[in-house]
Amino acid sequence: MQLQPITTTPARSDSPVITEAEAGALARATVNLFRAWALSDAEARVLLGGMAARTWARWKEGEAGRIDRDLRMRMAHLMGIHKGLRYLFRDPARGYAWLRKPNAAFDGLSALDLMLRGELSDLALMREWLDAERGAW
Repeated sequence: MQLQPITTTPARSDSPVITEAEAGALARATVNLFRAWALSDAEARVLLGGMAARTWARWKEGEAGRIDRDLRMRMAHLMGIHKGLRYLFRDPARGYAWLRKPNAAFDGLSALDLMLRGELSDLALMREWLDAERGAW
């Protein structure tokens, strides 16, 4: 068997980048989202990649400061998770409560339990799962 050459697709140089202004808006939206989800400060900090307590306190006061690429992606996934929940549940409170309920699809863990493992990939997987549940793919 002879290997066939693979046609590669060049990377797009115009791929979307989250700007500083957008990152600031994401930070404010994330603080509000975490309030709606009734997260503790410790839970919020884990979802944001192990953010320092003082940094999180500043965020809650409206002072986000510099936001690196990893944190921008975390927030983008969190907003995608929020969007998925809003599509799946007409009543926002039901979606927020679902986050903490044990789920057979997750071996009895809650969605929040899975996200609190702390990895960026956990957020991405939860977003993909919700997208698949609502039939986005």
